[in-house]
Parts: sequence; structure tokens; C-alpha cells
Amino acid sequence: MSDQELSLSEQEEIRREKLEQLEEMGVNPYPYSFDVTHTSKQILDDDKLIRDEENNPETETVSVAGRIMTRRIMGKASFFNLQDSEGTIQVYIRRDDVGVEEYNTVFKKLADIGDIVGIKGFVFKTRTGETTIHAEEFQFLSKTIRPIPTPKEVENEDGEKVIHDAFTDKEQRYRMRYVDLIVNPQVRETFKQRTQMVQTMRNMMNEKGYLEVETPILQPIYGGAAAKPFVTHHNALDMDLYLRIANELYLKRLIVGGFDGVYEFSKDFRNEGLSRFHNPEFTQVELYVAYKDYNWMMEFTEKMLEKVALELHGSTKVQVGEHEIDFKAPWPRIPLFEAIEKETGHDLYGKDLDELKKVAQELNIELDESFGSGKIIDEIFGEYVEGKLIQPTFITDYPIEMSPLTKKHRSKEGLVERFEAICNGKEIANAYTELNDPIDQRERLEEQAKLRAGGDEEAMTIDDDFIRALEYGMPPTAGIGIGIDRLAMIMTNSDSIRDVLFFPQMKPE
Repeated sequence: MSDQELSLSEQEEIRREKLEQLEEMGVNPYPYSFDVTHTSKQILDDDKLIRDEENNPETETVSVAGRIMTRRIMGKASFFNLQDSEGTIQVYIRRDDVGVEEYNTVFKKLADIGDIVGIKGFVFKTRTGETTIHAEEFQFLSKTIRPIPTPKEVENEDGEKVIHDAFTDKEQRYRMRYVDLIVNPQVRETFKQRTQMVQTMRNMMNEKGYLEVETPILQPIYGGAAAKPFVTHHNALDMDLYLRIANELYLKRLIVGGFDGVYEFSKDFRNEGLSRFHNPEFTQVELYVAYKDYNWMMEFTEKMLEKVALELHGSTKVQVGEHEIDFKAPWPRIPLFEAIEKETGHDLYGKDLDELKKVAQELNIELDESFGSGKIIDEIFGEYVEGKLIQPTFITDYPIEMSPLTKKHRSKEGLVERFEAICNGKEIANAYTELNDPIDQRERLEEQAKLRAGGDEEAMTIDDDFIRALEYGMPPTAGIGIGIDRLAMIMTNSDSIRDVLFFPQMKPE
């Protein structure tokens, strides 16, 4: 006897015995296909399918498939609820219709909650008015050998209803998303909304004529963001490669090559800790449009996310926790230093490194020896400002030290033309008027190399091929990266990034 067989629960053993009985009866518990004609939703939404002996005696046969979720076993007839991808519908099954052996043995004795079955029959309404399928054929499609969690509702001594065994443990739900989706159908709605959100964004960019592209995930030099990469090794080339932290530099190469607008929904990877807002594997969309600047990109971004809210919720207003967030354009535009001064009383514009360290100490910001001016300013903003920005807001005009890929501000010394979109206290987008001066770009990346040598592991590396591409000429360009996972959290009112990822990264069991 194998270790697995020794560890089976009583319920698992019983289900395996039922599986053997089905096979002995000549019933295939895992057939190859089943012809589905309707979903539960299509049946519930179409009154023309309901058979009525007086007014509508002839209706088409429906064929549906799904899981048995509840059963009410009676004598010669029973009811059960069938759950498919669109919802749940009641099924009425009778011995005289499906056959004695099929009903008494296959359905009543060998079927279990969670089994996937196919039903063929007609639609009618019960005396209580519930739309129901009258089964004329019953077929096993997949016999489950593990019981699914089924909540049990009981009354306590005070007459209050108490639910036991609901599949609510967050850790279990994330690890076994397949079970979570079976027993918590509202979770499926979250992911449908996420897909709808992405499709709305894609449609808007396609309507503008921008080209959806694919760029390398395995990169010889990582860049486009400040982050630690994952490292892997290519055996045939005997060289280390990096999982991309961003796709920015490759998309800009395409703008150099002559495309006026390119975008990519990309899986990116950053070797950082796990939190409610961070997963090492995440999704963002990056868009680059030639002959535009960050002012144009602000307008495009607010219009796109306003449209997303309307598509998902029928309103620009979205309920997120205790806040009602309104995505209606235009959004406020606040310069970074102005936002910091308002919350801290300190004007940081023009201050050197020593002055910034002094202010940080006064504000009780923990500093690392490797921190440069940009990192200190970012820490102060994150501690005192970011969390207070609940409504969608553009924070603009960052110091040059924080933005090595961004064009210098056309009128403010020491700043660049960059904005971050902040919503519900977190950054959801980062955008620039892109730096297209190859000489300036090389100098900026050389400064990053010095920071890296000083211990800043997230500082950027020099990409000589990217600089060479700029030397061939890149037109004025606006670029943006929008965090799909964080935006999905807001649009679906989800508390954690793990709630909007089918399979979030977890510690080993």
C-alpha cells in the first residue's frame, strides 16, 4: 500500500470505492466530451425556454454541465443544484425518466457533492416559481475523489444561524485557488472584472492606433526601473540573464525604429518582499507615444481610467473600503515638493544631500548610508504624503536624481517632467516626458552606476545598446507604466494584491 493510500481520509476512501463501482458497472467516470448547448445564465435569462403545457408545450432540449453543489434526495425523484461557469441552476431528476439503475445507483448512491455531471432535459418552473431543468439524461463527466468544502448552516442555542466549514481561510484560498473558485463564486467575478478592465484599456489604445507588441522577458541587461532582478543562467550561451523588471527600454527602441505608439501588457519580476501591495511577479501595461509629453499623457490616463470605471461600474465612482473614489476627469495635479511642504512644513526644493538628511532626521525617517537625495525625498513622500492621497491625483515634477530616464523640466531647474498617479494611498502609474538626448542619458546612467557602487542595489545599470539606439534619434515621446494588479485591487474593492492574482507567490507549505 502506498503512502498516499495510507494518508487518505475516510471520505476519500469512500469516493475511490464509488469510482471503482462506477467502472465495474461500465460507467465511464471520465468521458472525453459532452455537448453543452446552454449555460445556467442563458436558461435563467430566457423565458422562451420554459415549458408550459398550456401556452408553450414544445420547447427545445437543453444540455448543461457543471458541478453538483447541493442535493435533496427523496424517493423516486430528487432535486440538486448544478453550478457552471455562469452561476447555479436547480435540476429535477426522476427515476422514471433516467432509468432505475441510473437513478437508484448511479445518482443516489455513487454521485457526490462536487462531481461534474452533464444533464439533458427541458426547462420548467416549479410550484414555487423556480426555473428548473427536468433531467431526461444524466451523465458523469468527472468523478471527484476529494470532497469539496461545503458550508453547513446550523442554529446555536440562541437560535442564531452559524456557518461551519466555509472555505474562508485566506492562506488556503490562495494556495488552492481552484477550490476557492468552486466554493466562492464571487471570486470569479473579481477576475472577470479584472479581465474586463484590461480589455477596456486595450480597446482604447487600439482605437488610437497604437500597436500591441511583445518584448523580451529574459534580458542580458535589466533596466527601466529601480529594483532588484531575478537572475537565471543560459547554459548554451554560458551567460547570466535577468527576468525583466520593466520593458521600457525595449519599447523605446521600437519608437526609435519608427512606430508612433506601442504598448505591452507585460509580466515583470522584482526580487522584493511580499506584502498586501507587492508580489514578485506582477503585471503592468507600458505605453509609449511619439511626439507627446507628460501633459498629454496625464489627460490620456485620466480619460482611460475614467472609462474603465464606467465600463465596470456604470459610474465614475468606485467604492473602495470606506472610501468612495471618483475617477471623473480631470484629476488634481500637484507638484511633488508642494505636496511634501503641505504635509511636513518643509520646502525641500533645492536642498543638498546634507540638508535633506537633517530634515529626514527631524521627520524621524530611517536612513541608509547608500541613500542619495532622490531616495531621501522618496522616503519622506512615502511616509507623509502618499497614504493621504485617496482620490486619483497626479503628483508632478520630480527631482532629477529620482528619474534617470526622464527629460529635464522645461522651466524648473533640477526637476524632470514626470508624474505619478496616486490613488487610495498608493502609486498606480508612473509616467515621463521621455529623455531622448543620448549624451544626457549616458551621464544620468553613469550617475546611477556611482550610486550602485555606493551600495544602492536598486540603482540602474548602463545599457550601451539602448544609448546607441537613442543616438540614431528618438522623437519627443511620452511614456507610462500602469500597475494592473494595484488598479484591479481598486476597481474590484479588493484588500490585497493576492485577491486579484489567480496564483500569488506563497511560502512553501
